[in-house]
Amino acid sequence: MLKMVSGCTVGAWLAGCATRPAESFPTPPAAPAAAAATNSPVQTQEPEQPDPALKKLAETPVTSFEEEGWQPLFDGRTLTGWRETKFSGHGETAITDGMILLKMGDPFTGIGLTNDFPKMNYEIALDASRVSGADFFCGMTVPVGDSFCSLIVGGWGGALVGISSLDGMDASENETSKYVTFHQNRWYRIRMRVTEGRIEAWIDREKLVDVVTTDKKISLRPGEIEESKPFGIACWQTTAALREIKVRRVSEAADKPKKY
Repeated sequence: MLKMVSGCTVGAWLAGCATRPAESFPTPPAAPAAAAATNSPVQTQEPEQPDPALKKLAETPVTSFEEEGWQPLFDGRTLTGWRETKFSGHGETAITDGMILLKMGDPFTGIGLTNDFPKMNYEIALDASRVSGADFFCGMTVPVGDSFCSLIVGGWGGALVGISSLDGMDASENETSKYVTFHQNRWYRIRMRVTEGRIEAWIDREKLVDVVTTDKKISLRPGEIEESKPFGIACWQTTAALREIKVRRVSEAADKPKKY
């Protein structure tokens, strides 16, 4: 059960990066013989120590996905099928121990899918963790028919969950706004379902978003988040870890809207 909190400092907004083949550099020339004959000690650089928090995240077992039909979008080793999101001031994106690491940007870092993605009647799920920082560690931009919106997890100072935007109001202003305590270096299973007339979202097993979208205007918050279309994941002034990104087709909402 997620612990709900009462308030949150209004912060800011949504993030990108990709990989490229490693550049090859020429072998440095050997030191001159005269230098080798001196009594000066050779300076060696200590290898970078692994981050214990990342090591712990990597060793945390994956929770099984309920129901069937899930297809992986991340192979656990490379960013094949993904691209760097061209946010200004973005941080580095890296693969480490089966995780995608979106390093803190100024303000955004993120990735976008280059393969096909459904527009309607689908579920998308992933594990995400805030490694450092104090704002949203998962800003997931998705298609809703011919429109787009973003599910924000941990935004506006670290606690907000909601959809941006509905009828021109972002996640801090509309009926989907919730405030949740998120802990650093802990995996959260984030799942979103988009069906005809409805958007739903869960954190772990708790449903936090359930909105009927009939007659609502669905859009993205104006700004760089447009770069995340059609499907992308971003973080804001935060380092985030991602893994187990999967999608599946569905035929209807998890709980059908009541008909009167």
